[in-house]
Amino acid sequence: MKKTTVIIGIVVVCFLGAMFAHHHVHAEGDSPLKVYKHGEGQPVILIPGLTCSAGVWHETLQELGAGYEYHVFTLPGFAENPPLPNVEDGFFKQTKQLIFDYIDENQIEKPIIIGHSLGGFMALNMAIERPDLPAKLVIVDALPFLTAIQMPYITSAEQAEPMAANMKQMMISNANQSEEERLAFQKQMLTSMIIDEEKIDLAAHWGVESDVKTVAQSMYEMYTTDIRSELDKVKAPTLVLGAWIAYKSFGVTRAATLANFESQYSKLEGVEIDLTDKGNHFIMWDDPEFFHNWLKKFL
Repeated sequence: MKKTTVIIGIVVVCFLGAMFAHHHVHAEGDSPLKVYKHGEGQPVILIPGLTCSAGVWHETLQELGAGYEYHVFTLPGFAENPPLPNVEDGFFKQTKQLIFDYIDENQIEKPIIIGHSLGGFMALNMAIERPDLPAKLVIVDALPFLTAIQMPYITSAEQAEPMAANMKQMMISNANQSEEERLAFQKQMLTSMIIDEEKIDLAAHWGVESDVKTVAQSMYEMYTTDIRSELDKVKAPTLVLGAWIAYKSFGVTRAATLANFESQYSKLEGVEIDLTDKGNHFIMWDDPEFFHNWLKKFL
């Protein structure tokens, strides 16, 4: 049980996001995709991770400032956003199509796409399916096959399926826990992902208010999807920023983490990879100087 708890804690990567209460998040029509749009200039699409609201990117928008047209998403089922009606038909497939529809309907040309964790995995999938869409990609602590990093003995998506199915079922059954129990569990898991205690608390509350079936399904899909061999289809210049310091006490080293990232992204030609030495999983919150310096340099 302890091992399973640790695995879930590592994957429940984005239980946070300050609510854009003062920034007028709105839905586009009846779509379960919420979008915050702001500014003029080069279009930038920002995709949060698991259960994050659009607000997780608030500081990033402030730092980048004028000259960009921002489109910041809150994905279906996350952060009080209504879930997809049939999420088990495929969270990524359906959500990716919602994003493509939004881009096409709003005639967004050559956007820069920035994605954190699950959002980074989504961005990679988008660039594989439509290589000519993005001008650039920024992938924040996300991998094309997450399972292989956490469990190196699993070498394929097929091998991961039984474990992922069990984890999904356990998460759904845990929905019967009280709100206090769920909140406590999430706070415990988030201590290795976020440094700031106030943001840990905020993240945990967003996790409680996300749809459990959506979280379970999206995690299941991430564990059972391996896109490493398809990265050669990505044509956009890509920056990948990773984190490692939170697991130093478990014997994780910077060199080994960097080697793992480089191996997973080996088919993505010209990719730039760097690791923060201060921040945990939420790099943009934990090590803003590192994150913003890279962002400005790359964009």
